[in-house]
Amino acid sequence: MSSHALRRLPADPDPASDAALLARLARLFAQSAADHDKSGAFPRENFIELQAHGLIGLVAPRAQGGGGASLAAARRVLGAVAWGEPATALILAMGWLQQHAIGRSDSRWPAHLRDRVLRDAVREGALINALRVEPALGSPARGGLPATVARREGGEWKLDGHKLYTTGIEGLTWLAVWARTDEEAPRTGFFLVPRSAAGIRVVASWDHLGLRASGSHEVLFEQVAIPLDHAVDLRAPAEWAPDAGSQTDIDAHATQQAWMVVLLGTLYDAVARAARDWLLGFLNRRAPSSLGTSLAALPRVQEHVGEIEALLRSNRVLLDDASAQVDAGRVPAASGSGLLKYSVTANAIRAVELALQLTGNHGLARQNPLERHYRDVLCSRIHTPQNDAILVAAGKAALGSAA
Repeated sequence: MSSHALRRLPADPDPASDAALLARLARLFAQSAADHDKSGAFPRENFIELQAHGLIGLVAPRAQGGGGASLAAARRVLGAVAWGEPATALILAMGWLQQHAIGRSDSRWPAHLRDRVLRDAVREGALINALRVEPALGSPARGGLPATVARREGGEWKLDGHKLYTTGIEGLTWLAVWARTDEEAPRTGFFLVPRSAAGIRVVASWDHLGLRASGSHEVLFEQVAIPLDHAVDLRAPAEWAPDAGSQTDIDAHATQQAWMVVLLGTLYDAVARAARDWLLGFLNRRAPSSLGTSLAALPRVQEHVGEIEALLRSNRVLLDDASAQVDAGRVPAASGSGLLKYSVTANAIRAVELALQLTGNHGLARQNPLERHYRDVLCSRIHTPQNDAILVAAGKAALGSAA
């Protein structure tokens, strides 16, 4: 434990509904956020604290001892975590997305492996993430076969490949590795790999503008052996298209997309809210001698703060509505989820930019958190789906319906 170890908080039987607990966690995580940003160190203490309150397994089904949380409940918790330290929130969100996907009743994962991964999360705080991006392929969301290959040798698969942006790799227990088989007709899908398996090498290459403590390093797989049943979801490549397969498959993909967009939108909205909260204190304290009062008294300042409030209110309405729709079982259109991400992240970035305009050099000084919030919120643009793909899909849908 580092010198910034967090004070243990009392456990709560329903942490997602305990506003006071979430506020305390947010403040605790904020205390060491600047240090994690400078060092890029994995925020291990934060995950110890989250596990102490049953939050790492929050989304796991109740059948495996998890919280079985709704999207609205997950959003409440993630917003508090991200307000304090957004890299922690990103790693947590990635794990929750995997819990939601494999915990579904229609999951294709073998039951014993699904049960093990979910129970590990609940009992031990074990983290999981999907490893998908590659140097040549880029994001699989844009199509193409992965260069990571699984070869069947006797009673095992042997994996060889190279993955980028493996968020949280320093703290993961399980890796869901996107790969293809070396069969005559290749199948693609996920292979469940223990992080402790021999042949896994981490290349500490993550030196990013923002979300620096996410530890999204490169990973090399060199003849990594796993049992045959750890090929947990293999399909013909065409079957992975969002509109392929049964209606159940299509609905599952759309729901998973909505969960991802709401959680990531919540993360970046929380960064903007942290920036807004710091800004309000600064404007009330800052009183230039030439002005004779605080900056908060100026109508121009009040107008811009009002614009920030409007942007954040729009985000809250959009994210709350999307959460309610998903939790009610109404499957959103994929293009609608994309537009939600586009609007919420644009609003969050604009809100922080307005804060910087109001603070000038003070906002860009490293001793103040606003410049860190700005670097973090800009990372929203690179998460899948990216803006160009969102707008093309929305435009095609609109033009198609009109035709």
